[in-house]
Amino acid sequence: MAYDNSKRANASSLSTMYGRITHNENSRMMKICFCSDMDKSVLLNNFDKRGWMQVTADDDWNFYWAGTQTCRNIFSVDSGYRMHDNQIINHFPNHYELSRKDLLVKNIKRYRKDLERDGSALAEKVNDGGINGPKYLYLDFIPVTFVLPADYNMFVEEYRKNTQSTWIMKPTGKSQGAGIFLINKLSKLKRWSREAKTSFHPAIGKESYVISRYIDNPLLIGGKKFDLRLYVLVTSFRPLKAYLFKLGFCRFCTVKYDTSVTELDNMYVHLTNVSVQKHGGEYNNLHGGKWSVQNLKLYLEGTRGKKVTEKLFGGINWLIVHSLKAVQPVMASDRHCFECYGYDIIIDNNLKAWLVEVNASPSLTSTTVNDRILKYKLIDNILNIVLPPDGIPDVRWNKIPSAENLGNFELLIDEELASQTQEDNILGSMTTGKQRINNRWK
Repeated sequence: MAYDNSKRANASSLSTMYGRITHNENSRMMKICFCSDMDKSVLLNNFDKRGWMQVTADDDWNFYWAGTQTCRNIFSVDSGYRMHDNQIINHFPNHYELSRKDLLVKNIKRYRKDLERDGSALAEKVNDGGINGPKYLYLDFIPVTFVLPADYNMFVEEYRKNTQSTWIMKPTGKSQGAGIFLINKLSKLKRWSREAKTSFHPAIGKESYVISRYIDNPLLIGGKKFDLRLYVLVTSFRPLKAYLFKLGFCRFCTVKYDTSVTELDNMYVHLTNVSVQKHGGEYNNLHGGKWSVQNLKLYLEGTRGKKVTEKLFGGINWLIVHSLKAVQPVMASDRHCFECYGYDIIIDNNLKAWLVEVNASPSLTSTTVNDRILKYKLIDNILNIVLPPDGIPDVRWNKIPSAENLGNFELLIDEELASQTQEDNILGSMTTGKQRINNRWK
């Protein structure tokens, strides 16, 4: 791609602004041009390492690391923007089908029903004698959840089956723990509705919330609740290609877990979000309340045994794959796109994994030294996977990286590879059969 002098000058001024390295004129013509509306060091340092040149959104660019709203603007019908074969961007047009809390629930429920209708063994149900009736044997990985105000009556019906249960309310369009609270009485929900001037009536268009049965038996370590933050890279939805970053981490609460009514409003007890916990008096700036997945595995193998630990992490891989398959039919799988989702998973004290939510823009802010190293590796590995071997963006590439380029990622699912393997096996068996026949008649 060629650039005129005005664009080069503009890029140079931006390079100076962000402290970028100025490259000589001869090499600049070979540079990959990137654009980003996120001034994060883990991003910019990675782009620097590759000798990329920063430009503005109005210039010709090859690679765009954009915020979700910027991405929506680019893909909107009104923008009229059409990307070329040498341009890629870090979000799918409707990434929110997975990351909006209400749409995630809706898509998973639809996925289950579709499998049930098709008679799939995946949709098998079992009745464990509980008050909630039959549950999915293989697809029971999200807590019972309703969208308010639309599902208010269904929620009340479910609540009355067990009035001792605790529920957690989350606004569908917010993140980082904003607007979240717990309830254990229906009267508290009604009081909140009045105070928030929000009527739970489907005909009234108000901000929607999801309300989920609170996982009140979380696995505790040191008496504290934690969740898992795992990074999942999706390079295509059709066929589905996804990778799991092996360097995920646990996020701990700063206050010991307590289910008493007096602690119901204490978010330092219940919410693991760093954006919440860092404001607490017990927050530790050195480790940031984080623990590596590797340490968690060692701890669980030592306290619970290797077999159940392997089963747990196999179940986590399972729920990630099926959450992606749940949105696959509705996702716009644009070949210019890839996505790094941040999965938040709670483990209960029976070592069962629950999907809490999925983030389309997981934080790239570094709270500790280890955090910065981890996130730098994350971005570096992502770039190695989504770019062809020559490092130049090209949507015609099949997005099948070499084993070396996977870095700290491991393959979760590749439907294209699975399909090819299946075809090879069929052809192999046919060839073997033919050879047997030929040998027989020699």
